[in-house]
Amino acid sequence: MTLVCLRANGSALVLDVAGPKLPRVLHWGADLGSLTGFELATRPFPMQVDEPMPITLLPAQADGWQGRPGLAGHRDGAWPFQRLTLTGEPLVELDPAGGGRIVIASADEDAGIAVASELMLSPRGVLRMRHTVTNAGAGVWTLDRLEALLPLPGQAQELLDFSGRWPREKQPQRSEFQHGSHVRENRRGHTGHDATGLLIAGTPGFGFRSGEVWGVHIGWSGDHVHVAERFSEGVRLLGGGELLFPGEVRLAPGEAYASPWAYFAYSAAGLDGLSSALHRELRARPHHPHSPRPMVLNIWEAVYFDHRLDRLKELADVAARIGVERFVVDDGWFLGRRDDTAGLGDWYVDPEVWPDGLHPLVDHVRGLGLQVGLWFEPEMVNPRSRLAEEHPDWVLATPGRWPVPARNQVVLDVAHPDAYAYLLDRISSLVTEYGIDYIKWDHNRDLVEAVHSGQAGVRAQTLAVYRLLAEVRRRHPKLEIESCSGGGARIDYGILEHTDRVWTSDTNDALERQAIQRWTGLLLPPELMGAHVGPPHAHTTGRYADLPFRAATALFGHAGLEWDLTSLSEPELAQLTAWITLYKRLRSLLHGGDVVHADHPDPAGWLHGVVAADQAHAVYCYAQLTSPLDFAPPALRLPGLDPAQSYEVRVLPEVSAPVGWPSRSPAWRDGITASGAVLSTVGLRAPRLNPAESLVLELRALPTAPDLSARS
Repeated sequence: MTLVCLRANGSALVLDVAGPKLPRVLHWGADLGSLTGFELATRPFPMQVDEPMPITLLPAQADGWQGRPGLAGHRDGAWPFQRLTLTGEPLVELDPAGGGRIVIASADEDAGIAVASELMLSPRGVLRMRHTVTNAGAGVWTLDRLEALLPLPGQAQELLDFSGRWPREKQPQRSEFQHGSHVRENRRGHTGHDATGLLIAGTPGFGFRSGEVWGVHIGWSGDHVHVAERFSEGVRLLGGGELLFPGEVRLAPGEAYASPWAYFAYSAAGLDGLSSALHRELRARPHHPHSPRPMVLNIWEAVYFDHRLDRLKELADVAARIGVERFVVDDGWFLGRRDDTAGLGDWYVDPEVWPDGLHPLVDHVRGLGLQVGLWFEPEMVNPRSRLAEEHPDWVLATPGRWPVPARNQVVLDVAHPDAYAYLLDRISSLVTEYGIDYIKWDHNRDLVEAVHSGQAGVRAQTLAVYRLLAEVRRRHPKLEIESCSGGGARIDYGILEHTDRVWTSDTNDALERQAIQRWTGLLLPPELMGAHVGPPHAHTTGRYADLPFRAATALFGHAGLEWDLTSLSEPELAQLTAWITLYKRLRSLLHGGDVVHADHPDPAGWLHGVVAADQAHAVYCYAQLTSPLDFAPPALRLPGLDPAQSYEVRVLPEVSAPVGWPSRSPAWRDGITASGAVLSTVGLRAPRLNPAESLVLELRALPTAPDLSARS
């Protein structure tokens, strides 16, 4: 063996790079410290072949691997089994801050392919992996699959993934890690409302604060796959990659394909440890939004398609009065757009509704000191539109066939050079003319029979959208963009390379949002998740919730409003003003601290919060989802605090249910001072809340008294 080890933040990756075959992955998980005795302790015994079942960076049948191959392809049917060997010494670069980078070059000269494998372990302990395959032979080489896969230890015995629908994304699914393949394929052409986002394996009973967990996320906005496999030989694997349709990637001599980045993370401290590493990884990006996340008013649920200058000016006046900082004009401003059956693709301000353009509204909003946002759905087109009538060849479809309709719209082929140029011109022109600060970039239907230039076109579409977003941002470097896809159907690290936040779900039902934000928050920190206060009756579900509960739910994200503010009473506006003031005061903590969750014993209530890095400041929310199991609810044990520190605890009334009458009110309702050890171990007596009510607490550490015990 020739061992190479990358380690950072409590995790480690150990490879055997002795060659001549691809490096074997000997360990991924907890940091091992010294590797003394590692070789003897981990030496396997033979199974069905003369050598042990190898777990290389690209497991292959030619090496004796009988599971899912990491690489699959052929040259017109020939050379279907690749046998890669090293073509040079691996490049190893260690980072003094932790982690490092390994680059491995390999080839199968007989099959005529070369592969470069890149692994990067960040100081946060997140491992990124991708492979690039190049056609080094004569003729076309067709790629069927190229995935990043890593082995798991035997104690990984449970799986957690997520499904969902519009508007109920990120619903958890937990199961035993059984023999065979657990495969989550996404064929929707974008990430999808039912996409898992994270596939997690863990030790039995793992929770937010306990157990070992291993997770993978594929940072790609097109079709993709996450997979977990277990074999009778005692091998477990976790990974995934892009999901390719037949013939979608055909490489001419010299051409290359790079897989999307796969993000792997390990935690010895449960799901909170996993999400902490992922959050810190995103926050370390140079383009991560670091300015205070502005309070948003999106006008959709206030006016829908009823765009009238006087009404929107009145809405902006009220918004400015209560502290809103960004005013977003949603769907309905462009040519022929009176409902959702027409107009998509015709990105010109409708002169019938806006005879002077958007200037009167934009000037009024800016005069109030607010930023201006505008809604687009660039990748879609209504059949009833000038664009579809004039350029039917721009539709992403099989030639001679019209795609299956959905939402009265079809998909525009963004990879078509003329369609791309049209979108870039219209978006950029409007951003320039009106000085737009923010775009809500929507995407409201799945891709069906996506064909570009005669072959499967999801990959070409995804790359073209990335290019379009990148060019819009290059031309307008101060512009912020939200990824919205009917809500949460395009939430992934690929799209977040080009956008500044996601619209987490189309539902503003706070009870639904508690679960959606809880599980989306494993992947994303709060500042990237749009979370709005909507009307008392949610338009997606009809469910009623009081304002404090709706406000508490939206507080733990990039907060905003989606409500007709002109219909509110003065007391309601005063409540919103107080909530917005609270959000502005807390957002540096909410958008920079560590997200924590309690493994609360009663599933009827969820307890979560955000704790500052120095543990001196924290905010927690206890959300009552249904009636508690017991008459006396279990104590609220607050995770993430410094046990040796003393904290002052107070209730935030702006986002808490009234608990004034004696049988519901805890003795500490007017405040308490207690140690972190007491608050996290014994906890606070919980009030009796009704379903869809919340209790939000703010904690501040008290100055530490000087230690006089050693003085005479």
